[in-house]
Amino acid sequence: MDKNQSTNKKFIAGILIASDRSYNGVRPDTTGPGLKKYLEDLGYPVAILEVVPDDKDTIVTVLRKWVNEDRINLILVSGGTGLSHRDVTPEATMEVIERRIPGMEEAMRQASFKEHPHAILSRAVVGCAGASLIVDLPGSPGGALDNIKVIEPALEHALELLSGGTPDK
Repeated sequence: MDKNQSTNKKFIAGILIASDRSYNGVRPDTTGPGLKKYLEDLGYPVAILEVVPDDKDTIVTVLRKWVNEDRINLILVSGGTGLSHRDVTPEATMEVIERRIPGMEEAMRQASFKEHPHAILSRAVVGCAGASLIVDLPGSPGGALDNIKVIEPALEHALELLSGGTPDK
């Protein structure tokens, strides 16, 4: 059991997979289940895992619902962060967040770039909306896990601050 597992249970997670192919049944989603297992092993219960098409309005609608109605603390959005014309996740995230967290974005890109030179093309965004932290991740299972692992050491502190905790804690 992770040392943080008992304290993390107060933070609920949601995973949104943005993928035309998975949404249309062309390929099964394996990224979502991998992220779910990883988060739950850390002690973050995953309340929702949903697959949607690469459609900005759909992604925005789901993110707003999860932030405002479902009160999901940690929202991971996987897929749609590249350069394809259907890659609209960063634009959707930007429409929902109130403030960006560029340090997390930079850390994920820098760590990924060391192993995969094409990671420099990632447009992933990290930011907060209300008491929710929204993190864009690559669509590949390995890339998504690698990126969340980079920022994991700061997740609990970020969530504590967003839920009203003090920086001195």
